[in-house]
Amino acid sequence: MDGSPLRFKKIFGEEASKPLLIDFLTSLLPESNIVDLTFKDKDQLGRTEEYRKAVYDIYCENNSGEKIIVELQKANGATLRQNYFKDRTVYYSTFPIQEQAQKGDWNYKLKYVYCVGILDFKFEEKVANGNGEVIHTVQLKDQNNKVFYEKLKFVYLEMPHFVKSEADLANRLDKWLYFIKHLEDFQNIPEVFKDEVFIQAFEKAEIAKYSEAERHDYEQSLKVFRDNKAVYEYAINTAFDEGKIEGKIEIARKMKLKGLSSSDISDLTGLSEEEINDL
Repeated sequence: MDGSPLRFKKIFGEEASKPLLIDFLTSLLPESNIVDLTFKDKDQLGRTEEYRKAVYDIYCENNSGEKIIVELQKANGATLRQNYFKDRTVYYSTFPIQEQAQKGDWNYKLKYVYCVGILDFKFEEKVANGNGEVIHTVQLKDQNNKVFYEKLKFVYLEMPHFVKSEADLANRLDKWLYFIKHLEDFQNIPEVFKDEVFIQAFEKAEIAKYSEAERHDYEQSLKVFRDNKAVYEYAINTAFDEGKIEGKIEIARKMKLKGLSSSDISDLTGLSEEEINDL
């Protein structure tokens, strides 16, 4: 599984990645019915540099208007398995719980908190018991194995246990798990992933592989493209009526300021290149 924090952030940790993250979380937590989400700022007292790099607090809203907090983290077994990994995840889960505290007269009603960990290692006790399940779900239970508190759930994805081939992918979650595990190995986008959400995820993963200079050039070219596209769409949407030459001239002037060629402006507005050059 790819260990790049930047690639993980590009796919799951940015505002622009919201459609990808909603699709992934809906596949993993269907009971949550998530329809929207925002990222919580983690630059607060008690948050370590390690936390800020690898853990994302996501404030979600479901289709009933209820608020849900999802804490998404990526864990590398080479270091965390020997360093109290379970202690760390429980410790991290206390942040989104404590932050719900309100000043004054508060009834202590808490939102649901899901702690999702994408792991590149297996829990040792599961291996010893011959348990090869990919999804490891943990909740607080009593001595009769009944859930004592349903609003806190730990969901660990033990990626080494996921061994399905592309032909065996049965549902959306299977596709996401296959995507996460094999992303580094893909030379081309497999046919099974050719829908809009996964195409976006592949694009973001490719951008994350760029050098700093390549990323800068890409972002600049993307900005120019978006600016030009915005001007073009404005021209189409305002769609000046036939004969309104003033409107065409105004649109052409804005396109020219944005750096479009006289030939392109002429194609879009119907003005001659000579008229455009005189602006």
